[in-house]
Amino acid sequence: MPTLRRTAILDFGLELEADEVRQVRLGARLRAAVAHAHQHAPRVRRALDAAGVSPEDVRGLEDLERLPVTRKDALPAMQAEDAPLGGLLGVPIERLARIFMSPGPIFDPQGEGEDFWRFRHALAAAGFRRGEIAHNSASYHLTPLGFMLDAAARSHGCVVVPAGVGQTDLQVKVAAHLKATAYLGTPSFLHALVSRARELGTPLQFETAFVVAEMLPETLRAELEADFGIRVLQGYGTADLGCVAYECPEKDGWHTHPECIVEVLDLETGRAAGPGQPGEVVVTLFDDAYPLLRLATGDISAFVPDLPCPCSRTAPKMAGLLGRIGDALKVKGMFVRGAEIAAVMKRFPEVKRFQAVVTREKHQDHLAYAVELAVPADDETALAERLANALREAVKIRGEVRIVPPGSIPEDAKRVDDRRVWK
Repeated sequence: MPTLRRTAILDFGLELEADEVRQVRLGARLRAAVAHAHQHAPRVRRALDAAGVSPEDVRGLEDLERLPVTRKDALPAMQAEDAPLGGLLGVPIERLARIFMSPGPIFDPQGEGEDFWRFRHALAAAGFRRGEIAHNSASYHLTPLGFMLDAAARSHGCVVVPAGVGQTDLQVKVAAHLKATAYLGTPSFLHALVSRARELGTPLQFETAFVVAEMLPETLRAELEADFGIRVLQGYGTADLGCVAYECPEKDGWHTHPECIVEVLDLETGRAAGPGQPGEVVVTLFDDAYPLLRLATGDISAFVPDLPCPCSRTAPKMAGLLGRIGDALKVKGMFVRGAEIAAVMKRFPEVKRFQAVVTREKHQDHLAYAVELAVPADDETALAERLANALREAVKIRGEVRIVPPGSIPEDAKRVDDRRVWK
């Protein structure tokens, strides 16, 4: 069984505040964020003006629904039209620390501050502590997740091992040699790492893990906790937004982050969904550098009934991820978008129709592309290899390309077909 360890309430003022106090605080933050964005972010100003909303019209959370929704899937086109950040940047670009590129492509800025993406609360709930050696297997290459978790762990006084992705055997050796007691990254790679360590006869000393960027099936959590003695908690966020919600030790839902506004909107009406009713997750940030107002994530969740949590945190809880809107899916912690795949396929006149298929085996995601040809290829193997290389460069994930007979893919087939079964 997992090693018991103390977890912490990081900010008693925010995480334990009464609901009415939270409403007033968030309303005040919203007013300030709208005023700043209207003044400094040209696209936000145009959107608010088009909706007939001035900053003075926003007095509190009761006015939130007056603000237009921005869709995450629209960010690539917005940034292409108005480089580099789509007119959403709220400070001079020289004030940024870094700019990342996530699949889409979507460029994500990092502003100032020790924990810009706000994951410190999540790591406190997971039990991370000063002096801990934390093995971070999230990517540091172009995408921000590695830096997100790195900054949060160091804000707690942890010593971070920036392992990044891949090279499983080497990561086993490093984590064992340094006696790392904590893990940061995806749950599937944690399973691969500890399983490989067992095969190599190299014991690891992970006591706790904070996992993100993938679904965490309860069967996988149970295996990691019962068979490997690792206490596993998860968080939810995006490259644009940072941390949105996280588990407490009760593991029965995700507390929304106290430093942003989280809505769940009915899929038909666009109005606030009731408790237990599925809807799209929409998030508002207060950051001056990147003042995202009502960003629609494409993720589907629901708020759980308003019951006191034994951990004493008072923020509303989400019921985990229940699905996605559109044809963007997370595979191995990275978004795979049908539009991005289609753009690659258009560069190959031989391709008539395609479908990306995502499956899962032994807690690992697998991506494959079925491709129908418009005309027979002289060398199908060579064409498949060229396609695979171009797709990997675009979506950042390796996938197998299979040339299939004409008529194998229905005309109305989904561009990205998720066949994973979560247990």
